[in-house]
Amino acid sequence: MVSVFTDVIQYRGSHYQFGFEQGKQLKSSILLRNRQIQSKKRRKRHFYTDVNEAVQLLNQFSPMLLAEIEGLADGLDWSFEQAVRAFSGYYLEEERSGCSIMTGHDFLVRNYDSHPSSYEGRLVVYQPNDGGYATIGPSMQITGRMDGINEKGFSMGYNFTNRIGSDDGFVCNMIGRILLENCATVDEGIELLKAIPHRSAFSYVLFDLTGRSVVVEASPRSVVVRPANMCTNHFELLHEENRYQSDESIERLNKIKSSWQPNLSIREAYQMFNDRANGIFSDRYGAWSGTLHTSYYEPTTLTALYGIGANQIPVRINLANFLKGETIRIKRVTGQLNADVPFINDKYSIELK
Repeated sequence: MVSVFTDVIQYRGSHYQFGFEQGKQLKSSILLRNRQIQSKKRRKRHFYTDVNEAVQLLNQFSPMLLAEIEGLADGLDWSFEQAVRAFSGYYLEEERSGCSIMTGHDFLVRNYDSHPSSYEGRLVVYQPNDGGYATIGPSMQITGRMDGINEKGFSMGYNFTNRIGSDDGFVCNMIGRILLENCATVDEGIELLKAIPHRSAFSYVLFDLTGRSVVVEASPRSVVVRPANMCTNHFELLHEENRYQSDESIERLNKIKSSWQPNLSIREAYQMFNDRANGIFSDRYGAWSGTLHTSYYEPTTLTALYGIGANQIPVRINLANFLKGETIRIKRVTGQLNADVPFINDKYSIELK
């Protein structure tokens, strides 16, 4: 077992200011040092970001994120080009992951499954004053979001399908951030996902205040939509985009189907995904498919639950109260994983491959 932690980061202000403050905090951090070690190893095998193309596309889809990247550059004493390569979420390598998502009458619950060495351990609550919706969600590559909810009650999560056949486009976590900051409804989310270029094949589960739930199957070649309340790691419409082996994903989906009810309580929905005995929480960290966090979002109350590790009592954060000016008193979330290494925000992960 290994102890892990996630820091809760809260901020109100402009995107540039937010980026600058994050840059200052990251400058001497173990997290950034570990990310740089990982990036150097990957650059030997993979392509570089086209900075001009990334800037052009961010200007098209979410221009305020460029201001955040500029702030990160200034806070880190980096060039703008360096920051775009690191934080634009364009044309980067995407990690393998598992993941399960379920929606009900008034909730979206999600297990994020991957390897601890890919996980930053940052739960970010941000209210911009220069455009875009206030959001809460765990970060990836600093600027991206793995799942979350915004002030309009729109929530989302994504599930990996395949990275074979990748093309120029944004990675999943940056698409998640753009969705949360710019979309108030499922229809708006669908429109964005049909317009934005996709790096790899992922399913995006979209859920809004009306209770509408869809799965958007997106790849560099096609984007299709189906109404659904649950999703794992295979496409049900774009079969040609699936990995050769989807048995484990199908088995996990069947476990969710057997327990699903539309009116599960907040406790029942969270425990269904977080309790190890239910078979949805996974300890397969060596296969990049171990559960790193369980999150729960409730659009009508703007409530978020978040826990790391199995059988955990989650922390509860209310975005509506944050919008009223309340300070979130939770500073850090702790947990344990049945894994050999911690998150990359920990000093002991410095030698990770």
